[in-house]
Amino acid sequence: MADEKKTVQEELPESRNFIHAFIEEDIAPGGQFEGMTVHTRFPPEPNGYLHIGHCKALCIDFGTAEKFGGLCNLRMDDTNPAKEDTEYVDAIQEDIHWLGFDWGDRFFYGSDYFEQDYQYAVELIKKGLAYVCELSPEEFKANRGDVGVPAVSPYRDRPIEESLDLFERMRNGEFPEGSKTLRAKIDLASGNFNLRDPVIYRIRYIHHHRQGDKWCIFPMYDFAHPIQDALEGITHSLCSLEYEEHRPLYDWVVSNLSIPYHKPRQIEFARLNIDHTVMSKRKLRRLVEEGRVSGWDDPRMPTLCGLRRRGYTPKSIRNFCDRIGVAKTPSVIEYSFLEHCLREDLNETAERVMAVLHPVKLTITNYPEGQSETVTVENNPVDPTAGTREVTFSRHLWVEADDFLETPVPKYKRLFPGGPECRLKGAYLITCTGCVKDNEGNVTEILAEYDPQSRGGDPADGRKVKGATLHWVDAATAVDAEVRLYDNLFSDPSPDAADKDFIACLNPDSLKILTGCKVESSLANATAPASFQFLRQGYFCLDKDSAPGHLVFNRSVSLKDSFKK
Repeated sequence: MADEKKTVQEELPESRNFIHAFIEEDIAPGGQFEGMTVHTRFPPEPNGYLHIGHCKALCIDFGTAEKFGGLCNLRMDDTNPAKEDTEYVDAIQEDIHWLGFDWGDRFFYGSDYFEQDYQYAVELIKKGLAYVCELSPEEFKANRGDVGVPAVSPYRDRPIEESLDLFERMRNGEFPEGSKTLRAKIDLASGNFNLRDPVIYRIRYIHHHRQGDKWCIFPMYDFAHPIQDALEGITHSLCSLEYEEHRPLYDWVVSNLSIPYHKPRQIEFARLNIDHTVMSKRKLRRLVEEGRVSGWDDPRMPTLCGLRRRGYTPKSIRNFCDRIGVAKTPSVIEYSFLEHCLREDLNETAERVMAVLHPVKLTITNYPEGQSETVTVENNPVDPTAGTREVTFSRHLWVEADDFLETPVPKYKRLFPGGPECRLKGAYLITCTGCVKDNEGNVTEILAEYDPQSRGGDPADGRKVKGATLHWVDAATAVDAEVRLYDNLFSDPSPDAADKDFIACLNPDSLKILTGCKVESSLANATAPASFQFLRQGYFCLDKDSAPGHLVFNRSVSLKDSFKK
């Protein structure tokens, strides 16, 4: 039956739901998990922050459990302590909760199984299925063989009692690091090199973030992971495609140990790849350590904490992961599709406000000096329940510098002397009459007249307005803000390619900081991470760097959708 299922897994056509199809087969009458609760796990290594690539696996693991009314464990794969830290453990938990998933009381550490891992390794030695090897890494590589050429292992026939003694002494710290390993005895001639007597334990004198200095031998992932899955009662071990060739080793481990549970089924799916970014924690760590970004949560980073700071919502990310589907074939997804998913969500939820990023003063010369009034603007036109708010209006306003041209180009419908009437959002119609310049010829003030009978933006006589609708901010109540405009961190669409230096692919214009921006007074008391649509500009969120009297906004995504549906 197992061989039959393996064939089905390899031959089933690519499908958005092929994992669910396998699980439905497994829990159906006569299936290997008939009558059992579907049980998955998400096993991140706590050596960095989760990124959007992990999010796909996370959504698959937790989402599959949700679909089948099952359970999903969270297990920190901390069997390799070189780069692991409790900082990452805490961050991973925060990110998962932020996305809306929960593991209940099923939170584990791989290192908590070290004693059981060790005892199972002893069991393999006693069965003649593992032995202590003294080949150096260089010698091991030289003796690994080639296609059609078996590997060579001079210690393969070492007596069981001798391997047991040496393995215990390895645990006791009697040998130098790298001098000895424990290898599984499987098949030196296998066409799958993962089965050519793989290393399952190595000596490392390194401090562990949980175990301290208790252990100086550590199990390899391919040995520890299937044991931990089986001990936790996992039914389906869902993992990325690079582990497909490791599946025979996974099955060998759980089949040859006396674990008092069922044998889990491993199913692989293609990893998530997105253009204009890298998905390697090693490369992301380098960006942080070399100061090329401000930290793991830099809004240009593909980390979940970076995306959160950028203004991405849990719903947009989960929708993205759901809509790209689950495939067996690797592919590259456009970053613009991720932006598209965010734009869809924020369009429904974000409050519309007015902010002027490149301000120039607009004076309405026929509006009484010292007079002020309020006008009503809608908070979100696609959500009638969002209501309206009052915005102050007076003689002096701030408008965008590029909403004025002294000498207009063809079809220009914004402000220029003698140009068409333009509508100030929610307020009045105005006509540009001129401008004021400084000694260097720069425009410092735009002059205009308004139609007092057009309050709300509509003329009393019903005439057609040919000019554009402009956003603005009242100069008397405006609040200063810093605005950060983000673009792709990499200018090259495939910076992660093996033949490229990803550092050389960095986009020098990925961040532009605008100071002296003017936003409406309603934003003065905004708190992070609130998101807004700046009319005609894009979607922005308040950054954690904000402080009283110093607002800082990050552009999450522009209004223009570049994704080709």
